[in-house]
Amino acid sequence: MKLATLIERHQAAFEAKYKNRLQPAQWRALEAIKRCRTPDAGELLWHCQTCATQLRHPRSCGHRSCPQCQNHEATRWLERQQAKRLPVEYFMVTFTLPHELTGLARAHPQRLYDLLLTTAADTLKDFARDARGLGSEIGMTAVLHTHSRRLDYQPHCHVIVPGGGVDPARGQWKQARRKYLFNAFALAKVFRARFLAALRGAGLSVPHTPQRWVVHCQRIGRGRHALTYLSRYLYRGVIGERHILADREGQVTFRYTEAASGECRTRTLPGEDFLWLLLQHVLPKGFRRVRDYGFLHGNAKSLLRLVQGVLRVITEAATPAPRPALRCPACRALMRVTGVLPRLAPSG
Repeated sequence: MKLATLIERHQAAFEAKYKNRLQPAQWRALEAIKRCRTPDAGELLWHCQTCATQLRHPRSCGHRSCPQCQNHEATRWLERQQAKRLPVEYFMVTFTLPHELTGLARAHPQRLYDLLLTTAADTLKDFARDARGLGSEIGMTAVLHTHSRRLDYQPHCHVIVPGGGVDPARGQWKQARRKYLFNAFALAKVFRARFLAALRGAGLSVPHTPQRWVVHCQRIGRGRHALTYLSRYLYRGVIGERHILADREGQVTFRYTEAASGECRTRTLPGEDFLWLLLQHVLPKGFRRVRDYGFLHGNAKSLLRLVQGVLRVITEAATPAPRPALRCPACRALMRVTGVLPRLAPSG
């Protein structure tokens, strides 16, 4: 089931119900997904240098919310993260905003998402610097998510943290305890106080929120599985088209995996509501949803080399994965792009 097909079928009802709630970034995502890999997006001219066969292929839209695009970018991000992976236990810390703040997040997404990421990172940094924690500098990768497994709006961020930190002055690595990084209840308490203070400092009206917020801190082994999981949601929207099961009588059904039980379940709702469910997760233009901090930051390469040296990590120059090649249907030789045809002008 193609998402572009669902947009064509339900766009009229969708606009009638949600037109006044859509932001410019959401309009752009809707139009990009609808024209992706159609003549409306333009075409690439391919030429085989062996047998002179020529082909025309529709272009991809390249939008990060499109489920058909950005697969290569996700692969490249995972390669870069793997190159920085350390031979230690990893932890995933998840900071979730309470339901009472979702209205504020919808109204000010750029500001709220940025505060979520920066406050979570600063909280973890200070816990690590405390002598009762690690007494050192840590590295981490934070990724913003705005959806639950059911695709409901639920802003939260996952932070992947190597289990230990570095003391730059001594050139020493301080290992975290094998199954423990920081106390989740203490993290939640400090994160809540700092986030609410940041909202007030930004001049935003803060609604009443519960005293206890949700922060999870769990060990995830050597980190590869968590990085692979996160890479799936960086550049390709919040749902894969293989998870869209049916569109019957105006009702769209999709499947998801229940977080607690791991069971596969389905959800059915009107087509226009399904489109809104997806588009509410479109990020503001230019917003960086994945960020590195500490010795994993791009400007801390010397510190990362110190960590790798102390832990005796053997680093090799990574060979970027090549983009998928198109082979000639006649002779199977590799083809190359020789030109670009512009997108079709709107009719009428």
